[in-house]
Amino acid sequence: MTLNLNEAALLRRHNAIGNEWRDAHAGARLPVSNPATDDVFASVPDSDAIDARAVADAACLAFPAWAALPAHNRAQCLKRWHALIVAHADDLATLISTEQGKPLKESRGEVMYGASYVEWFAEEAVRTYGDIVPAAVAGRRMTVLKEPVGPIAAITPWNFPLAMIARKIAPALAAGCTVVAKPAEDTPLTALALVYLAQQAGVPAGVLNIVTASREHTPAVVDAWLQDSRIRKITFTGSTPVGKHLARESAGTLKKLSLELGGNAPFIVFEDAEIAASIDGLMASKFRNGGQTCVCPNRIYVHDSVYDDFVAQLTQRVAALHVGPATESESMIGPMINARAVEKIVRHIDDAVARGARVTTGGTRVRANDGPHYFAPTVLIDVTPDMALSCEETFGPVAPIFRFSSEADVIAQANDTPFGLAAYFYSNDVKRIWRVAQALETGIVGINEGAIASEAAPFGGVKESGYGREGSRYGLEDYMHTKYLCQGLLD
Repeated sequence: MTLNLNEAALLRRHNAIGNEWRDAHAGARLPVSNPATDDVFASVPDSDAIDARAVADAACLAFPAWAALPAHNRAQCLKRWHALIVAHADDLATLISTEQGKPLKESRGEVMYGASYVEWFAEEAVRTYGDIVPAAVAGRRMTVLKEPVGPIAAITPWNFPLAMIARKIAPALAAGCTVVAKPAEDTPLTALALVYLAQQAGVPAGVLNIVTASREHTPAVVDAWLQDSRIRKITFTGSTPVGKHLARESAGTLKKLSLELGGNAPFIVFEDAEIAASIDGLMASKFRNGGQTCVCPNRIYVHDSVYDDFVAQLTQRVAALHVGPATESESMIGPMINARAVEKIVRHIDDAVARGARVTTGGTRVRANDGPHYFAPTVLIDVTPDMALSCEETFGPVAPIFRFSSEADVIAQANDTPFGLAAYFYSNDVKRIWRVAQALETGIVGINEGAIASEAAPFGGVKESGYGREGSRYGLEDYMHTKYLCQGLLD
């Protein structure tokens, strides 16, 4: 297949190292395919540890000058980058849809969402304030400064190939850090295009570097950064097992870490909720990107008294979702990212049905446009905690509905997981709202709202969903350290 872009230069096929676009030193290539068809339409370098060290060298060489650049100048670079992202939104959306599979409307939304982080941190770059601390002893001045942590490594997933890397790179550059990045092997092209636009915006050579690698070579690339004492921070979005590996291996050089890991989000509908509004919120949060998001509801708890009404309305809404490739304007659910994703969905549904759950709509593979990775949006009822999908992220368009009868019981069930990224609940009881919001063990809570992400809000989890925050002023602080100055002999 061919990929038609208005700006052909956005299709990058090499690593960005310093001021050069290079192939992997060994010459190996990684094919990139469209999940809607499985057709290969491009290739990128399949890098290894030598390439990883080369980008680290470039980032370390560029760091002193970039860190010393006035924050205003860094902000201007980010503003120009933001303008270029917006100007090329259609091409970037085409890249996202082609390599990741989501419908074009969603891809355009992702471009603007990712761009919002660049704009936000451009504005925050000039607000990295310190403090003057009242001295306890006469003749002293005590000052606190914020400084960039140093060169950082960003490792990003495939489900939001533009937004995830933008919300890591933007605060890093705003803080004065330089960056080495590795996008997911399934979706490298969007990230490469984003780095190209940053170069066009005037980000200096070596400040932002990127290498691509296959699943087989990724451990060698990342381990090279973990072992490099010059790389002072790792920021990662992905699975909890990989996050734990990064935490262990970072201990040798005591790197700072931001880990946005797995989720198992509960979505609770109390008896006093507005049913129509709760279904609207669930549709927005559960079926975005075909359910392939870390904050999508994985366990939907509905009170006994409204269960049947909720299931009937939800089933009707889900059955109406159109499954198809991004090239079809009516598509609402695109393909899953690969065969492994579909196999996991099938395994979860088969296990649930074998244990007594029932399918009210969907539950089968779909052949859309002859693509192999489509799955029908599914509603499962009579779901119980002993089923695999209650403790594992399905990462697909499957809505399992649990019953509950009391507030205390549903909070206990919602918290009965090692994960704590996001939670949602619907209620019109003001006292209950504050009670439940405080009781839920997650980093993010949506209250009568299914769309919770914002560049102005801190994004991140607790427990085994990781630590650190992205977005907001807290996200900028994650790329800085605090320096205390004590000056004497002032009297």
